[in-house]
Amino acid sequence: QVQLVESGGGLVQAGGSLRLSCAASELTFSSHTMGWFRQPPGKDREFVAAITANSDDTYYSASVKGRFTISRDNAKNTVLLQMNSLKPEDTAVYYCAATFFRSGTYVKSNDKYKYWGQGTQVTVSS
Repeated sequence: QVQLVESGGGLVQAGGSLRLSCAASELTFSSHTMGWFRQPPGKDREFVAAITANSDDTYYSASVKGRFTISRDNAKNTVLLQMNSLKPEDTAVYYCAATFFRSGTYVKSNDKYKYWGQGTQVTVSS
């Protein structure tokens, strides 16, 4: 059974940094695009970032581009999200997810992801 387990969330002041990690098991990790999504309080889940299977392409939402960096280590079945210059509006539950899709249009859509983690809470105080 595929498992995606996020870690690294927490409480941080505005301007600070956090690094989220997602560990995958029972997944052909190196064949999947990995994505990060978030769900702010009272809002829908939204795309944050994605990285294709061989790290050839990365995608970011406009709201995080330049502040967040997604990376992956296929040898360790892990995908990371380095979040810098955090803002209160980054407060959300962050989820990692896996998909076979690779195109920029599809990887930004949460309905294209088959596997999801349980999420990790990120809270940014002002």
